[in-house]
Amino acid sequence: MKIVKVTYTAKAGYAEQNQNNIKNVMADLRELNHPGIFYHVCLGPNGRSFTHTAFFSSDEAEGILLKLPPFVHFQQQLKAFGLETPPKQELLTLVGSSTDIFN
Repeated sequence: MKIVKVTYTAKAGYAEQNQNNIKNVMADLRELNHPGIFYHVCLGPNGRSFTHTAFFSSDEAEGILLKLPPFVHFQQQLKAFGLETPPKQELLTLVGSSTDIFN
């Protein structure tokens, strides 16, 4: 299993568009319903700080997300128009979970 956490702050005028782009990614992921991808995004109290956490069962599952057209669009738009602070990526290790992530 691979767990990736990415945090960044969007520009004030871009945060709403960023949320819309993320919702498009999530809609495609829900439709795809890949059993090896568990991905969520949270918004901080300032309305501009985003935390993405992705759990992948394999490198192949990660590649599916990274090649997903709405995800590519989200990344391109964010880099071109929306970053106030650069993304910080961390690889995490799962200690425990209240539910099975991958069976």
